[in-house]
Amino acid sequence: MTDTLHPRHADRAAPASTPAVRDSLQARHALHQRRRRLRRWAWGIPMWVLALLFLLPFAWMISTSLKPDADAFAVPMTWIPEDVRWENYVEVLFGEGSVLPAFGNSVFVALLRVLGELATATLAGYAFAKLRFRGRNVVFIAYLATSLIPAQLLLVPRFVYFQNLGLYDSLWALILPGMFTVLGTFLMRQFFVSQPGEFAEAARIDGANELQIFSRIYLPNAMPMISALAILTFVWSWNDYETPLVFLSSPETYTLPLALTNFTDETGAIAPGIAMAAAVISIIPILVVFLIFQRRFVQAMTESALK
Repeated sequence: MTDTLHPRHADRAAPASTPAVRDSLQARHALHQRRRRLRRWAWGIPMWVLALLFLLPFAWMISTSLKPDADAFAVPMTWIPEDVRWENYVEVLFGEGSVLPAFGNSVFVALLRVLGELATATLAGYAFAKLRFRGRNVVFIAYLATSLIPAQLLLVPRFVYFQNLGLYDSLWALILPGMFTVLGTFLMRQFFVSQPGEFAEAARIDGANELQIFSRIYLPNAMPMISALAILTFVWSWNDYETPLVFLSSPETYTLPLALTNFTDETGAIAPGIAMAAAVISIIPILVVFLIFQRRFVQAMTESALK
């Protein structure tokens, strides 16, 4: 038994099998692919150029960290040092003004601030988003309004407050205020608002309490936003210079941004080679943290933009 084609559809099917039609479709597909590649290159080349421009300061920093101080600002500049001085890194790590104690202080402060920020921001954000209580929106707006106060205006009251508590010249003067931020609460609140409430209602019917609903249903879904908030908090804490400058006075309590100002030459000026070596060491933790959490960070930023 042979297959027959209905006469009505014969005229439609026959042209599709001709070589001329196939060649036309292939040429059209190839043209479309070429246009896509051209658009990709048209966007990719400017982005690569911008990326290289942004990387130039970091390349200069690494190059300077391997030079003698006399060659740091030589004109014309040499990107690859003729006399590579690894001694700059040895001096920074194991010399008289080693940054290792300050490095440890910065890690301690940053980790505790991140843990505290994630705990308070997730709980407060969930409460403002999913719990119903009188005056919830008023309290949230009042909390947001506190971000309008410049942080510099609070330095003197905080200084007096921590001095009366006996926390001046202590790392806790940096840790405790950093555990509560308006931005962290706002980000987590906005994320929990976007999550459907049907799962929580079903869990309540099954007898789950609010803590179980929060920890087992909403918190696992919030991991991309939590990772993004952790990166932001870590970077803010790691790069904070103003707060340690006000609340710390003993060299043994210095964090890394303060310790970077100690590398001077015999005239009291900043020693560029050693200072740049210390700066290179200071950015390594930020790069490591970002490389570990970058996928979740990009996912959280993309989901926030779409919502």
